[in-house]
Amino acid sequence: MASNNPAFRGLGGAGGGQQYAGWGTAQQPTPTQDPYAAPSPYAATTTKYMTMDDVVTKTGLSFLVTVLAAAFVWALPGDAAWGLALPAVLVAFVLGLVISFKQIAHPAATLSYGALYGVALGAISEAFNTIYPGIVMQALIGTFGVFGGMLVVYKTGAVRVTPKMTRWVIGALVGALVLMIANFVAYFFMDDGLGIRSDGPLGILFSLVMIGIAAFLLLMDFDMADEAIRRGAPAKFAWYIAFGLLITVVWLYIEILRLLSYLRE
Repeated sequence: MASNNPAFRGLGGAGGGQQYAGWGTAQQPTPTQDPYAAPSPYAATTTKYMTMDDVVTKTGLSFLVTVLAAAFVWALPGDAAWGLALPAVLVAFVLGLVISFKQIAHPAATLSYGALYGVALGAISEAFNTIYPGIVMQALIGTFGVFGGMLVVYKTGAVRVTPKMTRWVIGALVGALVLMIANFVAYFFMDDGLGIRSDGPLGILFSLVMIGIAAFLLLMDFDMADEAIRRGAPAKFAWYIAFGLLITVVWLYIEILRLLSYLRE
């Protein structure tokens, strides 16, 4: 069955340019192979296929690295923390684009991204918690709640990931990103820009929309993992799944952090 997920188009790039036999295509006999012969129980294969255990393990390790990096930066003085966070954001942004467009499924890439993300996250979280004591714990609880809720929704089939839903979510995401860029430009002319990142009603509404988009992106991440397993993805593709989940969950956390800060004003 053809996939609508762009991550599955020419997925040979996920492992560094090589094509994987069995990854979404039927095996064909070689010229010297008897097509009517019974399959040998001792036939060797060089491909280890991805399982849900691979996804859970790689994702868990990626989040562990992110949390450890965040905790390390949290413990630093403010100036030192931001001195590390600002370069980390820039490097993480570039690395994230490279991983996304080249579909790199490698532990070094995903874990490096997680560490850089964690450095930035630690400084941001510490700054928010200094101004609004206890807000980080509230944001973490909210993030776990949304993640768990969307996982239940996905597993029970209450909401199914369809091509139409995917187009709507991606369209909403692109629209939100364009709006944020416009808001950034507007800051040069107005104090609050367009008002979508302020503590007013418009800012609260925009944060709720962003949290909603992030929640639906989680459904798409879960579906990507299931589809990759069904299509016989190589085991190391789990690192690419972990990368996607890391981006979505951390973005969800930051949006919840923003929303809570608005509500405290």
